[in-house]
Amino acid sequence: MTARVTALWRYPIKGIGAEPLQAVTLQPDAPLPGDRAWAVHHAAAPDGTSGWRPCREFLRGAGGPRLMQVMAETGADGAISLRHPDLDPVTVNPAMTPQTLLDWVAPLWPADRPAPARVVRAPSAGMSDVPFPSISILSAASLRALSQRLGRDLDQRRFRGNIWLDGLAPWEEFDMVGRDITIGTARLRIEDRITRCRATEANPDTGQRDAATLAMLEDGWEHQDFGIYARVIQAGDIRIDDTAQVA
Repeated sequence: MTARVTALWRYPIKGIGAEPLQAVTLQPDAPLPGDRAWAVHHAAAPDGTSGWRPCREFLRGAGGPRLMQVMAETGADGAISLRHPDLDPVTVNPAMTPQTLLDWVAPLWPADRPAPARVVRAPSAGMSDVPFPSISILSAASLRALSQRLGRDLDQRRFRGNIWLDGLAPWEEFDMVGRDITIGTARLRIEDRITRCRATEANPDTGQRDAATLAMLEDGWEHQDFGIYARVIQAGDIRIDDTAQVA
């Protein structure tokens, strides 16, 4: 299986803000640098906890679809600039000014849900939806197949993937589980399929739920999976247009 890298993304604050990249350097047993480095606990999440925590404890698009509209840019100093069409842009250093982030994101979060409460730093393994340092790989062909079934083009940002590949057959990525893949000069091991949540139903342009992605996955392919989790096993660089080769 050979494919090509067509997009790279990271999400500096879990569930809040998508950031496009042109290149990235990966390290073994580590997440994509700066990806899900921070997260926002809601008021119903347990306080005083550390390490990896399950996604239900955080603000995310499944509960607040307007969060899907946020775009991010990470500065050289680690400060994160956030943009949303309905808010003034803001630049925050989550370590130094967490309240600024909480105040900015509050209007985007439903009033009937537990309020934004605490900004937390991710552990070194990251804060993806699985308790190991994962990187998500998604297929453009599978996105086209799902878009065709829904009768509309779906934005990549719905699925919050790190590495997008084109050149595979639809759903061929699921056959990679348990195998190694070389992308650019990095090598990764494919660990598992990604089961999706309601965040994928929200349009990143409008912040409204407008696509029955989960129902269409179930009706068309009898699962609710999209993409695969990978673990870096050899350091290396990945750039747009690099080749991906499965061993």
